[in-house]
Amino acid sequence: MSKIGKALAIATILTLGACSGGDGGDSGESTDEPIVIGVSLPLTGDFSEPGKGVQQGYEAWAKVVNDKGGLLGRPVELKILDDQSNADRVVADYEQLIGKDQVDLVFGPFSTRLVVPSARVAEEYGMLFVEPAGAAKEVFEQGFKNLFYAAPAVANDHYNYLAEHILTMPADQRPKTAAYAAMDDPFAQGTAYGLKAKLEAGGVKTVVNEVYPPNTTDFSGIAAKIADSKADVLVGGSQYQDGVNLIVALQQLGYQPKLAAFSTAPTNPEFAKAVGDKTEGILSPTGYSQDAPYESNKEFVEKYTAQFGKAPEEDQANGYTTGQVVAAAVAAVGCAEQGDCQKKLVDWVRANEVQTVVGPLSWDDTGKPQGAHMIQQWVSGDIKIVLPAPVKEAEFIYPKPAW
Repeated sequence: MSKIGKALAIATILTLGACSGGDGGDSGESTDEPIVIGVSLPLTGDFSEPGKGVQQGYEAWAKVVNDKGGLLGRPVELKILDDQSNADRVVADYEQLIGKDQVDLVFGPFSTRLVVPSARVAEEYGMLFVEPAGAAKEVFEQGFKNLFYAAPAVANDHYNYLAEHILTMPADQRPKTAAYAAMDDPFAQGTAYGLKAKLEAGGVKTVVNEVYPPNTTDFSGIAAKIADSKADVLVGGSQYQDGVNLIVALQQLGYQPKLAAFSTAPTNPEFAKAVGDKTEGILSPTGYSQDAPYESNKEFVEKYTAQFGKAPEEDQANGYTTGQVVAAAVAAVGCAEQGDCQKKLVDWVRANEVQTVVGPLSWDDTGKPQGAHMIQQWVSGDIKIVLPAPVKEAEFIYPKPAW
């Protein structure tokens, strides 16, 4: 397995098998020649934490597939480059992978900031581009024809169930004010502002609205504004470390919101320890649950845990799902190489539903998935699904206990 922290190209050859039936031909190529899949991921820089998670998801998918005999009877090889969380670098990486290295297929990177420029490269070469983490609305406003987001919902729809729950509370219990702090990142802002728009429309007044650069480490100023506002609702449009830093700063000021929601930080395995185990009641949207009853999810959890020594989280699941979508297309169409095959793969994904570890996925003409995210909450030291009601694992806690 590749060393996750390397800043240069990482080539990982694993021996995986087809996710679904399909025994189409391989265009006359040798059956023992690997299908090479090119990937650029932020293994260093601002997005390295989730980038490494997506890499593990890709590697878990590759191992499961190769253990079953490969795609079209051929082993899968992942060729992974580190884009260092840099948009210029990710463009150069996909130019190299597709144009110079002549990989057969590509998977997308992590973060909307990197997905949009890399998708342009894939589009120029006519490559199918399934991606695990470009969820901001701007991704689907570019006119891409080959892009598909491999998750249940886009960023602006992540909090739909939470907004609905808040706005249907009795008037005397419903929160009146909200504070928003979001990283200057399309995904992070998309999640926070999707909720903001819905709450404002329902009468919840915005009293703080702060945007901060991705490299921000000192949150004392933003925390002071939020604490002074005494907002009932706190919404953090965050990745991991920034979310932790904001919470710690607010704890130090003694600010106690009735409801606190953060985009991704609460799902990280290190989150509880990082905020002093004061997690009770903190919310986060998620497109994945280890206990989800989907057919392939049990295998994913078992095989991933055996491979990495811990259960998968959402980033890993989104990487795995990306592989499932591409594998389903390859098996159905019967090819995996550059050229005319790519259009067949694109057309198949656009017209079909794919069963994945995050549930059945289908897409509109822009590549946007047609689903919604679940809402998780920390309850008694563990994070549980609380919304929507049909899949809840625990009761929704409101108001949030003090942290």
